[in-house]
Amino acid sequence: MTLIKSISGIRGTIGGKVNDNLTPIDAVKFAAAYGSWMKSNFNKPKYTVVIGRDARISGQMISQLVSSTLVGLGIDVIDLGLSTTPTVEVMVTHLNADGGIILTASHNPKQWNALKLLNEKGEFVSADDGAEILKLAENEDFDFAEVDDLGKYKLNDQGIDVHIQKILELPLVNAEAIAQKKFKVVIDAVNSTGGIAIPPLLDKLGVEYVKLYCEPNGHFPHNPEPLKEHLTDISKLVVEENADFGIVVDPDVDRLAIISEDGEMFGEEYTLVAVADYVLSKTPSPTVSNLSSSRALRDVTNSHEQEYFASAVGEVNVVTKMKEVGAKIGGEGNGGIVYPELHYGRDSLVGIALFLSHLAEKDMKVSELRASYPAYFMGKMKIELTPEIDVDNLLDQIQEKYKNEEISTVDGVKIDFENEWVHLRKSNTEPIIRIYTEASTQEKANALGHRFIDEMKSML
Repeated sequence: MTLIKSISGIRGTIGGKVNDNLTPIDAVKFAAAYGSWMKSNFNKPKYTVVIGRDARISGQMISQLVSSTLVGLGIDVIDLGLSTTPTVEVMVTHLNADGGIILTASHNPKQWNALKLLNEKGEFVSADDGAEILKLAENEDFDFAEVDDLGKYKLNDQGIDVHIQKILELPLVNAEAIAQKKFKVVIDAVNSTGGIAIPPLLDKLGVEYVKLYCEPNGHFPHNPEPLKEHLTDISKLVVEENADFGIVVDPDVDRLAIISEDGEMFGEEYTLVAVADYVLSKTPSPTVSNLSSSRALRDVTNSHEQEYFASAVGEVNVVTKMKEVGAKIGGEGNGGIVYPELHYGRDSLVGIALFLSHLAEKDMKVSELRASYPAYFMGKMKIELTPEIDVDNLLDQIQEKYKNEEISTVDGVKIDFENEWVHLRKSNTEPIIRIYTEASTQEKANALGHRFIDEMKSML
């Protein structure tokens, strides 16, 4: 079964049977549920929803289905076309819309697509609102508009330009310092919408760039998750081009990874660490990341004499915690930067601008910047799920076995040992158990991951 309903949206593979995959009927059903939820929660004569999509092959089909469904409910649709997740989030508030839908399966392979649902603030709908939408979908409780009350559809191709302009206006984006450095970078946009969003941002900042996989055709040249093993091409090209660093984003541009000038991974975990270091140096505040994120953020936060907080995995959870503690920077260790000065959503474009500002002011190489931070190494592994695997029982057994260690059960099971940790949780976006580890060396982090995979398999 490859239809997953979670706080990260409605996600599934294209094709197959209704209710088991993201078929056209499922796309219509969930769009109708979202539109019906909106109309039932706001007493207004007219509603507007902003939509945008990444460059997936199925994107246009899903977009047309979703748009037509919303129009059929009497809701006006503003279609940004090829866009990024953070751009849609920014445009919801910019256009005073009542919500938004992003058509993207983020880092998942090309056969996947998804509906990411936003509220009127341009933020992901809450778990409670999501549950209400799923109930409406299950019951097919929809009331479509009569012909005179149909919504209107219009295209708007200004989204990325508006988003970039808002970034350039941020006080902490030091465009002058960036331009003076005459940086040269390589961009890997995995043939999706980063290829049309990152170059104009860099043009405005006076940064030279070399494009790699920037054609938004949806044919991903490598696994789109920005992990080391998928990024050999850009690592080589950064060195060959004598570039200052490489920029890697996922298909919807909400995750950012950096490649150092020597072709080594800066580490997607350290994207947030570096940006937080910069933001905290200017505007001290608490920080927030999820339970699967590196201890390095905690250490850097403490070095600025501020407090660090951990949330459950998922952008909704991170944002909720950030609002609660008044964090001016936060995100997820997977390269997701949340900078509330612009909006409460993971945003690679603002991440790039803040990272460049930090690097320009530090006046050092990217590898030197990385070496200035605490050295932690992460392992990211997974176990494919089959219907017969009882995940809850499996995690209960692990919790019992390690009950004498420091354990968090906020999201799955996280075990903190003295010098390392492991986090085991069911994915919100794929039919897998994720195993995250962190230790003082890569070898130790990998060994810890393999140990827990073996332990869980022995319990099946």
